[in-house]
Amino acid sequence: MRKIRETLRLHFECGRSANNISTSLGVARAVVQECLRKAKVHGLSWPLPEEVDDTDLERLLYPGPRGDKNHSEPDWEYIHRELRRPGVTRELLWIEYCEQLSEAYSYGQFCRLYRRWAKKVNLVMRQEHLAGEKLFVDFAGPTLPITNPETGEITQAQLFVAVLGASNYTYAEACASQEIDNWIAAHVRAFEHIGGVVELVVPDNLKSAVTKAHRYEPQINERYHRMAQHYNTAVMPARSRKPKDKASVEKGVQLVERWTVAVLRNRTFFSITELNGAIRELIATLNNRPFKKVAGSRKSWFDAVDKPALKQLPQTRFEDARWLRMRVGNDYHISVDGHWYSVPHQLAFEEVDVRVTDNIVEILHGGKRVTSHQSGKSSTKREHRTKAHQYMGDWNKDRILTWGRQIGPATSHLVQQVLQHSRHVQIGIRACLGLLSLHKEFGTERLEAACRRAATAGSWSVTSLRSILKHGLDKQVQQLAIPDLHHIVHPNIRGAQYFKGDTEC
Repeated sequence: MRKIRETLRLHFECGRSANNISTSLGVARAVVQECLRKAKVHGLSWPLPEEVDDTDLERLLYPGPRGDKNHSEPDWEYIHRELRRPGVTRELLWIEYCEQLSEAYSYGQFCRLYRRWAKKVNLVMRQEHLAGEKLFVDFAGPTLPITNPETGEITQAQLFVAVLGASNYTYAEACASQEIDNWIAAHVRAFEHIGGVVELVVPDNLKSAVTKAHRYEPQINERYHRMAQHYNTAVMPARSRKPKDKASVEKGVQLVERWTVAVLRNRTFFSITELNGAIRELIATLNNRPFKKVAGSRKSWFDAVDKPALKQLPQTRFEDARWLRMRVGNDYHISVDGHWYSVPHQLAFEEVDVRVTDNIVEILHGGKRVTSHQSGKSSTKREHRTKAHQYMGDWNKDRILTWGRQIGPATSHLVQQVLQHSRHVQIGIRACLGLLSLHKEFGTERLEAACRRAATAGSWSVTSLRSILKHGLDKQVQQLAIPDLHHIVHPNIRGAQYFKGDTEC
């Protein structure tokens, strides 16, 4: 507009030629001539009337898309919102705009006018994030105090914030700490709150999310990565010292601080549950608050833009777990939190991955699950043992006693004595298994006879029985009664009759 006005001044007031004006203003001679021709057609001279401003001059000399009243202005807020939908382009929206009007802007003018309009929108809304694409997450700097009602001790709760990129819909909750357990649990509740899953989660480089920060290949915390896999999403940490990578959550954190920390500063809370109830009410108000420079609110934009583009939640809720890397011992067991858990004996001395939750201990080898146990209690599965160990493990006290009775009264009596006088039941069972081996070697009749002979001699060891059987002593004694241990006659033993006689005297 400045060059049009200057062209008229140089021509009418200074009497310059078209060539001189062209050289002075740096425009083509033909452009100058066309401008002067149009001015003559409209009867313009110099000076221009005071009421004619640059916009009026342009509309008069160059009627077109910007000055033609026949052109209907597009709904730029609708255009801005639709561009967040997957696959929607400016060209597609321009085609739809043209189909509705007989006189429409050209595609180039349409794009220029949209860019001009977008510059007037605040920074947060101007970011071009696709619908359902990104969820920005972070912890706010300020904390919220929680008072123990019994001791009066005050602990500080951390404030977790999540912001959707396209609609800026915000979620916030208080957590006990920034540790990985609370970090993952907050993500799970955030996904459930928005009712779906985004394509990318964009955290900061805190230790709960990133074990090693790197500009191009950051290392994601393994537990955090497992959570992302469960929800079929990916983690893309923001670059270190690049706040623009997560400008949405930075702005969201500021808003949450103003709407929660500042508002609740004079209130006293006695539990995280009570605090989160107050936070939910304030965040709901924030999400329903109208935008200043575009129509709608975070909630309305979320319902129209982000929510339809979210992926569905999985059928089961993610169960957080600790992951351990362990080597199986020669007894094909691993130790977790002081408890022993068996694995298939073929994996002895192999390295396995162990997933530990509050309810289950899951053991994986080569990425495949091989077994699981209930956590908090030592467990050995029979099928994990070798065949020999299965045979040994199948024998218990009751089975040993039943076997002894099946052999005969002498063997049954000897088994009872061995179990009764052993320091531990397992030691007694092992000794009784020695009797079982003698039974296999010498047969039922000889073992029963040997037990009668051993009972007479007062010997209960497997070694003594083997000696009796080896030397054939069991064949020399037949049908000897089992001594009645309660009525033993011996000169050194005084019974009741002895004391009765003293009384009579």
